[in-house]
Amino acid sequence: MSLPSVQDQVAELRRLCPGLLSGAEGERTLYFLPQLHLRDGCNPAIVDALLCPFKRDGYPFRLFFAEKVATPKSLNWNFDGNIILDRKWFAFSWKVPGELRLIQMVSSILGGMV
Repeated sequence: MSLPSVQDQVAELRRLCPGLLSGAEGERTLYFLPQLHLRDGCNPAIVDALLCPFKRDGYPFRLFFAEKVATPKSLNWNFDGNIILDRKWFAFSWKVPGELRLIQMVSSILGGMV
């Protein structure tokens, strides 16, 4: 069994967020997910997000949000308004072990919110 190519993974992510854009931070690729729809119970229900699919800040990957999201469960927002690509971002502490596809990274973080 072979892993999906990066292009296949980006296509999966684009189905979740049609406005998906990619950008570089040094030699690494980041994925901007504008108007990402969050799960029921989140406020706001739609927010811009940024996926860093590589090790960062002691995590295997990070999903940053353009603002803190109110959720049914209490989250540890430990990345608070830091600047990435000239924009403020927020992230909560959530670790998922193992190798994941891009869509699985996003899904695992969204699942941790409710």
